[in-house]
Amino acid sequence: MKRVLSLCFVLCLTTASVALAQDWPSFRGRNASGVADGRKTPVTWDGVKSVNVRWRTPIPGLSHASPVVWDNKVFVITAISDEAKPTFVAKDRGIGLARDAVKHTWRVYCLDKASGRILWERTAHEGVPRAKRHVKATQANSTPATDGRYVVALMGSEGLYTYDVAGKLLWKQDLGVLNPGLWDDPTSEWGHASSPVIYKNLVIVQCDGHKQSFIAAYDLKTGKQVWRVERGEITSWSTPTVYEGKTRTELIANGGRYVRGYDPMTGKELWRFSDNDTQVKMQAPLVAHDLIFVTGGYPPGRAMYVFRTGAVGDISLKKGEETNGFIAWQAPKGSPYTPTPIIYGDYFYTCADNGVLSAYNAKTGERLYQERLPSSFSASPVAADGKLYMVSEDGDAYVVRAGPKFELLATNPMGEALMSTPAISDGMLILRSQSYIYGIADGAAAKTKTE
Repeated sequence: MKRVLSLCFVLCLTTASVALAQDWPSFRGRNASGVADGRKTPVTWDGVKSVNVRWRTPIPGLSHASPVVWDNKVFVITAISDEAKPTFVAKDRGIGLARDAVKHTWRVYCLDKASGRILWERTAHEGVPRAKRHVKATQANSTPATDGRYVVALMGSEGLYTYDVAGKLLWKQDLGVLNPGLWDDPTSEWGHASSPVIYKNLVIVQCDGHKQSFIAAYDLKTGKQVWRVERGEITSWSTPTVYEGKTRTELIANGGRYVRGYDPMTGKELWRFSDNDTQVKMQAPLVAHDLIFVTGGYPPGRAMYVFRTGAVGDISLKKGEETNGFIAWQAPKGSPYTPTPIIYGDYFYTCADNGVLSAYNAKTGERLYQERLPSSFSASPVAADGKLYMVSEDGDAYVVRAGPKFELLATNPMGEALMSTPAISDGMLILRSQSYIYGIADGAAAKTKTE
């Protein structure tokens, strides 16, 4: 009898764990991990010919924000311009600005995960954007966040909006003009992109720009500011990550001057590490194996650092030091510029903007392989079912077998540039192209929604 009860208990825990993993509540899922194991996920599909496409739903406007998922609902945001043919330049490598000096409409959409049907849409704001954007960006770059009760959407300089899952607006906050750009040129405005995170009863935002640089927490239910910390940072676009450790919880924020750990409930700074004024920080910190992985910066290929948890105070390297007690390992070069890396099992993978995919031993830093995919990338890799998924600026989705050896399993065409990081839920990949949200699943009949 005890064996039966024990088996039932284990099965219940396993089922609960799998069920939990199928929600994808924020940028790159839970704690930015990018991983959703527990279901079989597709290898091959064709977005152009609707092979293994369960649904395709048109979404107006432009947005690089990723989809988020809770239960049977998918949430996305967009910014719709009054301009006749608004565009972004997917493969731009310059510093040009799009003016966007016309009225825009910022919207939140809720879709049914099984069918792609739009359940509701809400207009958050209308007006001329308060800040410009990079020609490669949009006016809606920040991925929303949800906990199954609330949906939080950060529309850049147009404010922070929180709805219930039925679409009722609960509160909004004006965060001011969020205008990160070229770090030493205050006239350069490339568009806010850091995404909100929900932790317990708080929604936390990181806003590092020319005119203001802060990290703040708001009460999820009321919108009241709980704490705010001025950061004195140069411009960045990184989303913070919450790490719940054995002895304490840390909010880890990447930045150009410092990588920092905060108490997420109070905003108290716990530790910092100098990154020597590294320009253009975009990647979210990662946590696995009780280690903190921090990458990113301009020029591409900068150093990558892996920290042990539990640091206190300033743990920056002193002159002449190559390591200290809190650095588990580091690589003097190899960091990608835009895509956040991923840790899947015992391996740490980086995908550079130019398609160079590298695999490392996550605990030691030993590089296991380096191969090149024939495209360029802005979206970050995600993983499930023993596979890595990477979507490209050329409109192809690459599937690579996870492990210490490189094996390309498939190249899947989508027909439009793919700038947003995919979501994964219940074996379905949810992809965003310039014009559509797709539900991709094995054996899916071609059921295409039309305008």
